[in-house]
Amino acid sequence: MTSHSISGAQTCSALPLEGKVALVTGASRGIGRAIALRLAREGADVIVNYLTRAGAAREVVTAIRDSGRRATSFRADVGEYGSVVRMIEEALRHFGHVDVLVNNALSYRAGKIHKIVPGDWEVVVRTGLIGAYYCSRLVIPGMLDQGWGRIVNIGSFVGLRGWPGDTAYASAKAGIIGFTKALALEVAGRGITVNAVVPGFVKTDMTAGLSQKSLESMMERIPMGRPGHAEEIAEVVCFLASRGTYITGAAYAVDGGIGI
Repeated sequence: MTSHSISGAQTCSALPLEGKVALVTGASRGIGRAIALRLAREGADVIVNYLTRAGAAREVVTAIRDSGRRATSFRADVGEYGSVVRMIEEALRHFGHVDVLVNNALSYRAGKIHKIVPGDWEVVVRTGLIGAYYCSRLVIPGMLDQGWGRIVNIGSFVGLRGWPGDTAYASAKAGIIGFTKALALEVAGRGITVNAVVPGFVKTDMTAGLSQKSLESMMERIPMGRPGHAEEIAEVVCFLASRGTYITGAAYAVDGGIGI
């Protein structure tokens, strides 16, 4: 393995993320899992964050280690600042640095505005938006010191278009876009890029519970006529982390055209 480059200069490695450490929040399943595995394929060592699915997180760690990369899992509620502090401290003890941060975690709750209880509304925004602030706040000092870093925030087409019953989710995901652009401006001259990837309807275990009627209705809205796959989201995240050297403050729609 090549040594960690403080300047962020390209190495001779065939793997663009060789020697880099990535933290992916909400990485035990779905899009987060696909992102963690894809970053490892590009050479990154990976910290797999999870909240409730310890067994699934261990499976991701095992898959990454089997590929020849280092990996560990860490349970943390990204919406709780102290929990994030402990996770970042442990990551730094274990790996020494965090070079790539993917803010993907969100605890999902839904309900019409007059029915969703305040606590549920708040937990969505706290995990999906404030959690991205907590994680970014704690990894950016190290990125500034080394003059290299990549932050990729996971948005949603719902944050741009809205969706009935999803005011909390839409608010969190719309906030992620503004957060991405503002943070990108703060650190653009310091070797750190900050971008967002905005998925459309993606086939995951979270969306597997939809009725056939709801699924057919969704497919009618997607110009490409099919759901996205988690690996397709991961591919764009990986590009921004490993090759998007002159891209910052951007929001990449990976949505089959539903956002047009």
